[in-house]
Amino acid sequence: MVLLDTHVLIWLDEGNQRLGGTALATINNSLATGQLAVATICFWEVAMLIEKQRLIMKTALDVWRADLLQAGLIEIPLRGATAVRAGQLRKFHGDPADRMIVATALEHDATLVTADEKILSWPQLLQKIDARL
Repeated sequence: MVLLDTHVLIWLDEGNQRLGGTALATINNSLATGQLAVATICFWEVAMLIEKQRLIMKTALDVWRADLLQAGLIEIPLRGATAVRAGQLRKFHGDPADRMIVATALEHDATLVTADEKILSWPQLLQKIDARL
C-alpha cells in the first residue's frame, strides 16, 4: 500500500510540477491496483489550510473528499493504537499531523510518499519515497 502525505495529495490534485515522475508513476500504479491511501488526518490538515487561507479549493472540501474516495483513494481512519504509536515515535519532530501520518504508514506497512525532509531523514521509517523524484 502507498500512503500519501497531505501536501502530496494536494500536489496530485493540482497537477503540481513539484510531484516527480517516479513518485507520480508509483501513485498512479497504486491507484490502479486499489492500493493508494491517505490518513484521515490529511483531510483535517487540508481543512486547516483552507481555514488559515493558505489553500484555496475550487470545490467544497466534503465534495472534494468524496470525489477522491469515489475515484479509488482509500481513507485510513485514525485508530487508538495508531494515536498511541504516534505519541511514542522516538527522535521524531513534534508536528502532530506528521506523527499521525507516519504512525499510520508504520501501522499499515505502507510506503509513505512525502517531500517533508524531516520525515524523509527519519531513519526508522524505512518505506518512503521522496515525492519530488
